[in-house]
Formats: sequence, structure tokens, C-alpha cells
Amino acid sequence: MGMTKDIVIDDKPVRFRASAAIPRIYRIKFGRDIYRDLASLEKATQKGDKKESNLDLVNLEIFENIAWIMAKHADPKVPDTPEEWLDEFNTFSIYQVLPQLIELWGLNMQTTIQAKKNFTRLKEK
Repeated sequence: MGMTKDIVIDDKPVRFRASAAIPRIYRIKFGRDIYRDLASLEKATQKGDKKESNLDLVNLEIFENIAWIMAKHADPKVPDTPEEWLDEFNTFSIYQVLPQLIELWGLNMQTTIQAKKNFTRLKEK
């Protein structure tokens, strides 16, 4: 099922989707753990200046990959590579987009945990 959210990037609404499939898709596509990468990004952006990105290239690439995966998951018409997708925009602030993606991911995780709790209760009856 998952959750979706529209985020305005470069004056254009972009749909993002978070679901239980995202960690698997991300791991297959990039060979990385999305949970670790999101935690690393969150930590890195908390230290940064919101007017200017101070992220290193690794964290910037992680952000771009996560954003692209979530956009592609929401809309199959999104280009097949992060580079092609990013080429659709002028520059935009990671500090405006990332918190919204993290919030979407958190809402999705909350829904998943709640569903598991309800399922466990039903099994116990």
C-alpha cells in the first residue's frame, strides 16, 4: 500500500511514495541500506546551514538516490536514472526536500508498525 506525498520542487509538484518495498528496491539498485543512509543524512543536515548545503558528495548522492527511488516508486513515468530525473530541475535545497521525505518515510513506518500490532492481536485471539 504505502503512503504518498506531493512535494514542490522548482515550482513543480513531484509525487513521492514510501512503502515496504523501498528498502528492497534501494538495496537492489544501489547496494546500500536505506535505513543507515537516511540516518546519516538526517544527522548531516541537522549540522548544516539551511541556506547553503554543506553535505559531502557521498551524502548528496545518497539524498539524490533516495529522492529518485521514492519518486520513481510513485510515478513509473519518472526517468530510469537519477541523473535523467535530476536534469528535469534547476537546483533545489536538500534542506527543504529531505525533511519532507523523512517525514513521509516515518509516517509509512508508523503505519507498518501499527498494522503488524493489529495483526498480532488478531492472531492471538
